[in-house]
Amino acid sequence: MTILEKLAEHAMERVKLAERSVSLEAVREQAMAMEKGSFGFEKALSKAGLSFICECKKASPSKGIIAEDFPYPDIARQYEAAGADCISVLTEPKWFLGSGQYLSEIAAEVSIPCLRKDFTVHEYMIYEAKVLGAAAVLLICSILNDTQLKSYIELCDRLGLSALVEAHDGEEVSRAVDAGARVIGVNNRNLADFSVDTGNSRRLRELVPPGTLFVSESGVKCRADVEQIEQMGADAVLVGEALMRAPDIASKLSELRGVSL
Repeated sequence: MTILEKLAEHAMERVKLAERSVSLEAVREQAMAMEKGSFGFEKALSKAGLSFICECKKASPSKGIIAEDFPYPDIARQYEAAGADCISVLTEPKWFLGSGQYLSEIAAEVSIPCLRKDFTVHEYMIYEAKVLGAAAVLLICSILNDTQLKSYIELCDRLGLSALVEAHDGEEVSRAVDAGARVIGVNNRNLADFSVDTGNSRRLRELVPPGTLFVSESGVKCRADVEQIEQMGADAVLVGEALMRAPDIASKLSELRGVSL
């Protein structure tokens, strides 16, 4: 079983456990009673120039603990002040040491849209994301079938959430397009073995049709990496580890953005 398959399996176990406390019907009712979202995540990525999705991530399966000290509300505030367009918050608890509480607190703390970064395997997690304050959810093609992809995108639409549909190869990009994805992310990290190839976005960029937002995810370490992503015509870049390991988050984000503090 690959790491991704283990993550997906554990996500389903988490859903079953969560349902013991709050039923699917209850979380659905709670989410639907909230004001419909305004698709702020998509709007933030639609601006001129490259948008930056900055990630709050304490750990990962491949790197272990990334941030021993993890003052996540402060990190989120620093991101916003330094020009981040959106914030990605890991909520997967076992391998990434994430939490729904992180998302809830960060979403309440900042005015920019937040993405729930998790391994969505059930509609429960989408309703839950809405309740936690997310503006977007991650849908990973390799752990969802075509029916689920389409259904989950439609559910996001009803809630006013954006769906960042993640692909890793040409077939998955095609599936994302067919499912109606408006935002497609290409992960430069292979979630089967967690190796990184920053050329993956470049190879798959031309498969994403005009009018569909394109996000390059993972592997960005320096301004030169960002410039390559800009040259391929990406709408946004998702950066995590490089920022989380930086001694000065604001300075590192400014460097990546090519602006001075």
